[in-house]
Amino acid sequence: MTLMNIGEAAKASGISAKMIRHYESVGLVQAAARADSGYRQYGPVDIHTLRFIRHARDLGFSIAEIGELVGLWNDRNRPSRQVKALAEKHIMELDRKARDLLAMKATLEHLTHCCHGDDRPECPILETLAGGRLDAEPQACHVAHAAPAVPSSGRSRTRKASA
Repeated sequence: MTLMNIGEAAKASGISAKMIRHYESVGLVQAAARADSGYRQYGPVDIHTLRFIRHARDLGFSIAEIGELVGLWNDRNRPSRQVKALAEKHIMELDRKARDLLAMKATLEHLTHCCHGDDRPECPILETLAGGRLDAEPQACHVAHAAPAVPSSGRSRTRKASA
């Protein structure tokens, strides 16, 4: 049986050495066997498990969910309904996240539409962030051109309208 060090295992599994050590520390994978030199050694089963974990992470499963999936995967007597229930729960969470992302995108699109993006200091993006009302319905743009900003001396200037 060919054993690999952590760098080789990382390359073979597509998971960084740092993450392999993390997964070991949180109990997601068993502690690797050690050579006399103290280096971790990984065999084919370890690499297969690490690839399983990488695929589950690619689908967005949490560490806790991956722990459940690895446990179910290793249990040949598992009922598939448990796996399906876990996947369906994850789908619902992905749907919620997708809705949240689309709402954030819509809010940001609205704010960028309302921002003049010119030399004026007024910016609805910054005003909204400062006001902390991101979860509120987007307000209508206040696109009316404001009077020139008050000078830093505190005195206001007035302009005569030309006919």
